[in-house]
Amino acid sequence: MTTRSSEPKMAAPTLPSATILLVRDVPSGIEVFMVKRHHQIDFASGALVFPGGKVDPHDRDPALRDHADGAGELDDYRLSLAACAIREGFEESGILLARKPGEAGSVTASMATALADWRPKLNSGDTGLVQFLHTEGLRLSCDALVRFAHWVTPPMMPKRFDTHFYLAEAPHGQLGRHDGSESVDSVWVDPNDAINDPRWTIIFPTRMNLLKLGKAKSVSEALHLARSSRIVTVEPKVEAREGGPVLTIPEEAGYGKVEEPMSSQRG
Repeated sequence: MTTRSSEPKMAAPTLPSATILLVRDVPSGIEVFMVKRHHQIDFASGALVFPGGKVDPHDRDPALRDHADGAGELDDYRLSLAACAIREGFEESGILLARKPGEAGSVTASMATALADWRPKLNSGDTGLVQFLHTEGLRLSCDALVRFAHWVTPPMMPKRFDTHFYLAEAPHGQLGRHDGSESVDSVWVDPNDAINDPRWTIIFPTRMNLLKLGKAKSVSEALHLARSSRIVTVEPKVEAREGGPVLTIPEEAGYGKVEEPMSSQRG
């Protein structure tokens, strides 16, 4: 005879991860680069998301400090997150936030395209950023990143992420393209249009951050708002209501008062 344990189930550990919002100015306002996840990906399959993923061991390489502009402002953990954001951005979009030593701007569009063979090597983990940067004579542009948001997956979810969102202006001329493996489509899109377009599946954290980004009418305004805003960690909670459970997030996080029925959530 077996009995069920009365002990509460332990929450899954959170996995450090980073996401990057690459933005550009257009005549109508601002656009952000997004990719559509492959349907076989185990998280947010088929959804439209920002490039991003888990911090990998290469992102924690101490030697990265010698290949990253802005590293002096970051502790080891923050540097690994910044490295992850830039790496994932390059892997999933081909947009590279890196520069030649001593130069102010990022690599040219033609150079980023010429470096495309590194994308699958970095994605597989066979090659790390240090090897890539050393071989190509580049430095990560960590100083181009602005912290945008911090979200933690709720404890009841089977897979949990501790995700740091970064905002950065896409280098001039770097148009980006999905990798064809993890992502099967890509688009530059107005943040508010992405939310309202019925073609796209948008999961809750992505939608909230599109709404937050959509408050800005230009890249400079978006960067200013991000730099001047306090980052409040968001860990969505489920609260009982008369009409059924709702998902809530802290109002002080800058997304307004959010109470959404759990029945409407995906991912």
